Amino acid sequence: MSYPTGTSAALIEVAKAEIGVIEEGDNLTKYGEFTKANGLPWCGSFVNWCAAQAGVKIHSVVSTALGANKFKDISRWSFIPQLGYIAFMDFPHDGVDRISHVGIVVGLIDDKQCVTIEGNTSGTGDQRNGGMVMVKVRNIGKEIVGFGIPKFVPYKGEFPTVEIPAVETKKKGKK
Repeated sequence: MSYPTGTSAALIEVAKAEIGVIEEGDNLTKYGEFTKANGLPWCGSFVNWCAAQAGVKIHSVVSTALGANKFKDISRWSFIPQLGYIAFMDFPHDGVDRISHVGIVVGLIDDKQCVTIEGNTSGTGDQRNGGMVMVKVRNIGKEIVGFGIPKFVPYKGEFPTVEIPAVETKKKGKK
């Protein structure tokens, strides 16, 4: 690892190295195996696995709603993203009215959007059970309902850069 253990930069570096990983079978991954939740939707297992690899201690977010509530209970919740924060999502109109997905903030666009790396999502299909680790551009306040703040080791250096997918930048009119 080229970034100091326990830092937000290390968490992003670990997550970035996983981009493109696809589940083996129905929700079967090394992330689910790590959290003893193999066969279940694995976005939270992905976040917990990345945090463990980077030496960042966070509570379980395998149950996304319970994980978000725990961040709130310990006063480590924000509505403003920072690199390495844990983004909790509730997708409007998906039939599930609760926090049902989670990812890691890896880029900041403006006060309305940020870039995340998420496990168990897809390009245009199911956003909270899609089977792949991907980079996504997410809307703050529409999809992302808040951010958990891990206890990071202080770090003032550079961060890994993550390319925004072309399909996402076209949506923003930048390509």
